[in-house]
Amino acid sequence: MRETHTAADRDGRGTPDTTGTAGIAAGLGGLLGPLRRAVLRATRNAEGLPDLPEAQIELLRTLSTSPEGLSPGTVAARLRMAPSTVSNLVRTMSAERLVERVRPDHDQRTVVLTASREALELLSRYDRASTAALARVVDDLPAADRRALAQALPALDRLVAALETADTTANGTPAA
Repeated sequence: MRETHTAADRDGRGTPDTTGTAGIAAGLGGLLGPLRRAVLRATRNAEGLPDLPEAQIELLRTLSTSPEGLSPGTVAARLRMAPSTVSNLVRTMSAERLVERVRPDHDQRTVVLTASREALELLSRYDRASTAALARVVDDLPAADRRALAQALPALDRLVAALETADTTANGTPAA
């Protein structure tokens, strides 16, 4: 089993202390990055998918929610990224034919971003492969662990919402 706590996080018996708020926060903080990377690695390996950086996948997910396209500024706000970061991602992804820049008929001075058909198919493959990889691993866990994961899902969903609300309150950026 992975060790996710430092010696300072241990109780007097040498076991991680995850009962208090700080222990839970430290445990989540220590697990989320490695979990995200492990899922992405397993997903890519299972289907031979290209090594898209996570930021590109997030951008594609955002664009996939709006078939009519989104302005670069809207994408930056939703992803909480600097506009220059979005611009760099779009430049790279346009060259790879994953993102299309479209000039709307009603205003040729502006541009909206859309995910290409190829990108949407790739995103669908990522989602299917990710679900399958997670299902295989979860199925191998003890029943008690599967129940604990199922019971944790609503709390994790609320945690995401609370973090987005806190971020919005702190900097005035609308939640994605």
